[in-house]
Amino acid sequence: MSLSTLCLHCGMCCDGTLFTHVPLQPNESASLTQRGLPLTAREDGTVVLPQPCAALNGRCCTVYTERPEACRRYRCQLLNALAEGEVSLDEAKGVVDAAHARVEAVTRALSPMEGGPSSLRQARAAAATLEPQAREALTQAEAFLDRHFRGRFRRSG
Repeated sequence: MSLSTLCLHCGMCCDGTLFTHVPLQPNESASLTQRGLPLTAREDGTVVLPQPCAALNGRCCTVYTERPEACRRYRCQLLNALAEGEVSLDEAKGVVDAAHARVEAVTRALSPMEGGPSSLRQARAAAATLEPQAREALTQAEAFLDRHFRGRFRRSG
């Protein structure tokens, strides 16, 4: 069994669900820019690859062989559990499906809010102003993502 099977079923580390950006090493910017990927400079001057990643095609990375070091190193909690034999591939895929369902629940809860946020990322930014149903869906989704995917990379605040 290839661990990439789970990654290709998931894609949440690249689609903006888990993270807002990927930190880059100084030598990584040029090749990514040459491939047409938009980069962002943060206030401290560091350059990052914003998420969702423009190199993501469905759930496949189109720059996989040249992906940033942070992407190469990252392994979510669920992938680690699969690699260690703590869960089967079918169980892991079930967790991924449940996570996608929770993210979709947030999106559904946001849809009646005219002029409001329309994505998980926007919901995070507007959490204090969300309707109670949307805020609860967001809270549940984030807790699930923290528990099963982010692990030591949990969001701060």
